[in-house]
Amino acid sequence: MNVGSARAAAADWVLQHAGSEPGFMGAYFSGSTVGKPDDAEIAPSSDIDVVVVTDRAEPPMKPGKFRYQDALIEVTYLSWQDLASPERVLSSHHLAGSFRVDTLIADPSGQLRKLQAAVARQFADRAWVMRRCESVRERIITGLRSIQKDAPWHQQVTSWLFPTGITTHLLLVADLRNPTVRLRYLAARDVLRAYGYDEVYSELLELLGCQLMTQNQALGHLEGLARTFDAASAVAKTPFFFSSDITPEARPIAIDGSRELIAQGNHREAVFWMVATYARCHAILAADATPELQQEYRPAFDSLLADLGITGRDDLFSRAELALQYLPKLWKVTEDILAVNPNVKDGDSPAPA
Repeated sequence: MNVGSARAAAADWVLQHAGSEPGFMGAYFSGSTVGKPDDAEIAPSSDIDVVVVTDRAEPPMKPGKFRYQDALIEVTYLSWQDLASPERVLSSHHLAGSFRVDTLIADPSGQLRKLQAAVARQFADRAWVMRRCESVRERIITGLRSIQKDAPWHQQVTSWLFPTGITTHLLLVADLRNPTVRLRYLAARDVLRAYGYDEVYSELLELLGCQLMTQNQALGHLEGLARTFDAASAVAKTPFFFSSDITPEARPIAIDGSRELIAQGNHREAVFWMVATYARCHAILAADATPELQQEYRPAFDSLLADLGITGRDDLFSRAELALQYLPKLWKVTEDILAVNPNVKDGDSPAPA
């Protein structure tokens, strides 16, 4: 399926379903398809992201991934309060990219159109790009300092993993790229190579612990993940914000997408999402599976973590501290990329507060 067909299916879903809901204020495309031409192909390991905007202060839980007219769509709900001003959106690294081009699906009030135009005009202004980079840096620091010592193991792993992985977003935001989720390390590698910082990429892999991971190791861990994924999706009942990522419909992304990366020689780039998926599976197992089933699938998870140099809680906290110590160097690289990026402009936007 190409991007245009997937967009048409997603737009029809919005028209037939979301558009009639109380409080509906519009919808737009987000994620990795933003900016891609209609004739670009969507891999089976990818979906098309749709954000539905509501006037409710507390938006409903996202329905997540599902098939509609042969397209794999992921729907998220967002409160209008989060989009209340261009300045708020321009400051957010996970919101601004969706408005740099026209991604609107529906806009009954015309407010999203005004917002999109204002964000697009200032998206590449140096002051706003720097503000988004600063926001990413703050999230890394806050996240790495917020790992709870008494949390369940899978939760602690998640609390370490995502702030560590957000280090890649510093570079992507500075280069005006989409801060992608599953493919963040692959995208960051391209940025660092383009600017002559190959050694920095190796250092990012060291922070994650996968710099010495072999293709065969990664493939073996993927087989363990596939079994765990199937077990978790079979027993899942408790709703989590990520629930739709651990379903048969999402398996092509989590499992087949990782297999594709490994086959391409990008096995180290597959590790981040494999660990994230493992941890989410164990969150589901902890909530909905028997203790015996939880224990059955724990060794495979621990084996992957051990190959990353993590065998216990102390290792997680040590790795978090190493990432914090590395952050000043990474920030200097981010500033250097921002300084020479030809697409960043010295606009007349007022400096963000």
